[in-house]
Amino acid sequence: MKTMLQAFFASIFIHIIYIGGMILVGFIKTKNYQPDIAGAWENVEMLQNEVAIGYVYSPIIYLFSIIGLTVICGIIILLYKNFFKFNRGVR
Repeated sequence: MKTMLQAFFASIFIHIIYIGGMILVGFIKTKNYQPDIAGAWENVEMLQNEVAIGYVYSPIIYLFSIIGLTVICGIIILLYKNFFKFNRGVR
C-alpha cells in the first residue's frame, strides 16, 4: 500500500510539473512575442471567424494518464527497492 501511495504522489507530481511547464512556456512565448507590423502590410489576409486556443481534452484522458503513470512509477519503485535489497544481500 505504501508503494502505491508513493507511486500515486509521484504521478501527480509529474503531471503538475508537466502542466506547469506548459503554462510557463506559453507565458514566456506570449510575453516575448513581437508582431512584425511593418511586414504585415505586404501580406494582407482575411481574418478568421473563429478562434481556437489550445486543446480541450476529456477529463477521462487525464484519469487514464494518472493511472498509467502510477503503474509505471510503482514498477520503477518496486524495481528500485528490489535492486537495493539484492545488493545488500538481503532477500
